[in-house]
Amino acid sequence: MAAAAKRLALYASVGPELTHYDIDVEAATLTRRGTVTLPANVHYCWPHANRRFLYVASSDSASGVGGFVGQNNHVSALAIDPATGALSPHGAPIALPTRPIHMTADIPSANILVAFSNPSGLRVYRVNSDGTPGAEVAQPEPVYPGIYAHQVRVRLDNQKVILVSRGHDAAQGKPEEPGGLHVFDYDNGKLIDEMSVAPNRGYGFGPRHLDFHPTGPWVYVALERQNRLDMFAFHDKTLLAVPIYRQGTLAEPDNIRGRQAAGTVHVHPDGRTVYVANRASSTTEIGGKPVFVGGENTLAVFRIDPTSGEPVPVQHVDTHGIHCRTFHIDPSGRLLVAAHIMGLPLRDGGYVPACLALFRIGDDGRLDFVRKYDVDVGARTMWWMGIVAL
Repeated sequence: MAAAAKRLALYASVGPELTHYDIDVEAATLTRRGTVTLPANVHYCWPHANRRFLYVASSDSASGVGGFVGQNNHVSALAIDPATGALSPHGAPIALPTRPIHMTADIPSANILVAFSNPSGLRVYRVNSDGTPGAEVAQPEPVYPGIYAHQVRVRLDNQKVILVSRGHDAAQGKPEEPGGLHVFDYDNGKLIDEMSVAPNRGYGFGPRHLDFHPTGPWVYVALERQNRLDMFAFHDKTLLAVPIYRQGTLAEPDNIRGRQAAGTVHVHPDGRTVYVANRASSTTEIGGKPVFVGGENTLAVFRIDPTSGEPVPVQHVDTHGIHCRTFHIDPSGRLLVAAHIMGLPLRDGGYVPACLALFRIGDDGRLDFVRKYDVDVGARTMWWMGIVAL
């Protein structure tokens, strides 16, 4: 396992509110502290490399396609108190053109990259010397963002950027729209020499989220629409056009009861395990009220072959909530926290609330549930959660 961090802060959003929790990794406990309010609903956050600032993308637009389109879209900077983890506003937010779905900083945090889903897009913004978000970086070449971008990541050497576009399943008489991975050379905010990786021209390929291996040339991609984990690899500077390995993420792939979707993927800090969230939250009406139809809300655990990078399934564990949209691993690699966006009633009259669920991570990467903290989200959602080492 990696060395333990001295102190950690967990941040979890409910609507526009971002709440700070202290984490005790040894005891596997959370202690709720203060809350700050952003200009609109929190969509994603990313810490500065110096861990003194947290960048927050927010929007009042609804998720998905066809919902409410708002006008309040921003990136804000929050200062992180290095002693306590408390958050406070830092400078003025910058306006974004549309709803941001994901954001990241590049490796030195010289720039912020923001992905937009509808319409699909990718933009880059400078980070000012005082840590505040700044002006947009003009791109030397056109950027093709694919269909329904969902994540953007910068490779650990700061030389490559991958924009993940999910595409759409065929629905309501409309044909399938293909997904893809859009790979750019990257130089201090400039995106150049784009190439697209889209097996079968992107049909039957609906990527949502990826993570890089910390030492190998491997990229682990969760396919939301196919409930699959694909492993791609870089050969020198080129991402290979087809995955080397493919693995299903579901424990019961023949028992799908509603919309079932793979989600977040994270590689363990030691590079020996990769985790993928399986999400289900479809409802049906009983007695005039929506109830959960069932489905897999699990974390799929894969051992990574140290020579080939192959992900080998070793465990599926119940997340103890509905629709785990985000989860995070503490920097020491000993604790995983899973955040669930909503609560839902059950057929038997019970109710599963939104929650933060804590799991110990064994030396073999397997997960052992410890406890959960229920969160009253009301009509809002716990859209994002993450851990920052202070």
